[in-house]
Amino acid sequence: MPAKHIQPLTMAVCAAALCLGSSIGAQAEEKLTVTSWGGSYSESQRKAFFEPFAEATGHTVLEDEWNGDLAKVRAMVETGNYQTHVIDAESSQLVAGCDEGLWEKIDYGKLGFGPDDFLAGAAHECGVGNISWSFIFAYDKDQITGDGPQNWADFWDVEAFPGMRGLRKQPKWNLEYALIADGVSPNEVYDVLGTEEGLNRAFAKLDELKPHVIWYEASAQAPQLLADGEVVMTSAANGRIFTAITQDGKNFEIVWDSQAMDFDFWVIPSGHPQVDLAHEFIQFASDPERMGEQTQYVSYGPLRKAAVEFVDPDILPHLPTAPANTERWFKTDTQFWADNREALVERFNVWVAQ
Repeated sequence: MPAKHIQPLTMAVCAAALCLGSSIGAQAEEKLTVTSWGGSYSESQRKAFFEPFAEATGHTVLEDEWNGDLAKVRAMVETGNYQTHVIDAESSQLVAGCDEGLWEKIDYGKLGFGPDDFLAGAAHECGVGNISWSFIFAYDKDQITGDGPQNWADFWDVEAFPGMRGLRKQPKWNLEYALIADGVSPNEVYDVLGTEEGLNRAFAKLDELKPHVIWYEASAQAPQLLADGEVVMTSAANGRIFTAITQDGKNFEIVWDSQAMDFDFWVIPSGHPQVDLAHEFIQFASDPERMGEQTQYVSYGPLRKAAVEFVDPDILPHLPTAPANTERWFKTDTQFWADNREALVERFNVWVAQ
């Protein structure tokens, strides 16, 4: 992973056996690198996990960022040149990497908890779930006054809501939302997308919006595009927008209709020589109280069942799993993207360049 993003978090040393009630034996002070997605999300992890882990164990935590490119992980595993211990991966990268043998199998016995402690689907043989989050869209109420957009059909309606749109430069979610904007029900979107006719329909719908799109590649860019006035609405991870509203005072509105919910997982590159150190961190970060604390900094839902007891009641309505936010939603189809990601990325990139 690129070294330029690494930030050391050196904390006071204390004995792991005393400071961390761990089923993993105390280890000497070591350096641990955790790779995540940057921006407010990594900041929430720094406050809830990285800094407390460093303080509790005496280990030094280094941070890195990635964009989900499995080729970099593949190179590490093939060469044995490991530049990170633990990676925050979306569910599609979890499944694709697990199928390819890029991730270590998780030793739940070593962690001291099991799959039953998590929401359904959040404990995988190759990864431990950490958050539920959603891809939504948001708009700037300073630019769009009065009744704002209510759904993805409105996102596509540049006559009713003039201005540029922000979209992440990838096929995932753009294809789903194009179909939803074209009238497909969220719970039927993958049935349609799984056909050649459905794919053509999605790209045709994207053709309509393409002249009005500013593409972004990093998650942190979405709220920045909105804040800078370069776009009037943008797709984004819900936590990024929530942070912009609550911490930066931005007058943004999240539209939850047809939200795409997904999970993130802690994964370990296969064959890592310090796999025990990686498990030690995952055990710490999976503590229910630590998971609950993360919601103070970003509005993503913790996946360990017991963590809900540690979530502020004022924050619960802003999580993807809040009842009011799940009237119309869909779960991102992990297997679909694991099976089709490379082909659709290639087709999408050709389409973008045209």
